[in-house]
Amino acid sequence: MSAPNKNFDPVMPAALDPANLQANVDAALAAIAGAEDLATLKQVRLDHTSDRSPLALANREIGALPPSAKADAGKAVGAARGRVNQALKAREAELKEAERERILTAERVDVTMVNDREPVGARHPIHSISEHIADAFVSIGYGVVEGPELESEWFNFDALNINRDHPARTMQDTFFVGSADSGAVLRTHTSPLQIRTLLDQAPPVYVVCPGRVYRTDELDATHTPVFHQVEGLAVDKGLSMVDLKSTLDWFAATMFGEGIVTRLRPSYFPFTEPSAEVDLECFACRGESVGNPDRPCRTCSSEGWIEWGGCGMVNPRVLQSCGIDPDEYTGFAFGMGIERTLMFRHGITDMRDLVEGDVRFTTAFGMDS
Repeated sequence: MSAPNKNFDPVMPAALDPANLQANVDAALAAIAGAEDLATLKQVRLDHTSDRSPLALANREIGALPPSAKADAGKAVGAARGRVNQALKAREAELKEAERERILTAERVDVTMVNDREPVGARHPIHSISEHIADAFVSIGYGVVEGPELESEWFNFDALNINRDHPARTMQDTFFVGSADSGAVLRTHTSPLQIRTLLDQAPPVYVVCPGRVYRTDELDATHTPVFHQVEGLAVDKGLSMVDLKSTLDWFAATMFGEGIVTRLRPSYFPFTEPSAEVDLECFACRGESVGNPDRPCRTCSSEGWIEWGGCGMVNPRVLQSCGIDPDEYTGFAFGMGIERTLMFRHGITDMRDLVEGDVRFTTAFGMDS
């Protein structure tokens, strides 16, 4: 047997030729340096380090070499691949930092700049003025209560001394849920909250109840089947019409400015006794148009007064239905239309403007009414 030929000089594959290895490394480094973003660098990584890349294919050729040649070839290929991977890592860090700086620059906010963006909308003025009214009464010690819009007839009519024969209980005035015998209605006023409050709280009671109500009215310039009211209720010892009148004068001044006064005209409501209609002194002419043809007033038709709502002393029967002794406690109540109040404040002439949802109308009020 002959001894092994230790002087064998293998033929070096072209892929492992030092010149070719250097060329592949140079090409990879050039591609890495030329990558302008992370997406491009990702493609460069695939081209120069994946299983089908030139350096990976060169690494496969090492297996065909004799043992004495494998070590040197492996070191050469490993060094080449190491240079490429180090360059990729360094370039990736540079591009990530550049991307972070780009984002920070693009999203930088100059808090000293004047905001010239157009508003995208506004709160509906009905909601704004409802909150304004509630806040005003909270400031003088009243609470704010809410209740269901789907009511039983007992809360909406019976407990408020509105008997079965009253015309307001007919289907021509009331939305019944189901049939007229169902006993369920969409509340026609916020007065049921008087009953709910008095059943839940012992006197003294001072609350306001803003909310949505429903009546079978046609939609026109001055009416809508869905509108909003604010109910006021005070029950305590010794309350009188004087307290009611002073509260209404304060409420009017809060809504329409100092100097506005109210007057009470005798009226009838089943749940108050005595009852009155509340008129406002015309806030446009302050009564100066009355009998003065040289200065007519379109707001009040030169009458000097504008109807605002209803009020009165709580009927003793209502107090009794809630378990309150009318000989010990008295109370007053009032109710105003919120749409009507808003129309007075801002000179709105058509109720339909409030319900049609035209953003050009609501944005005129901004975030306050």
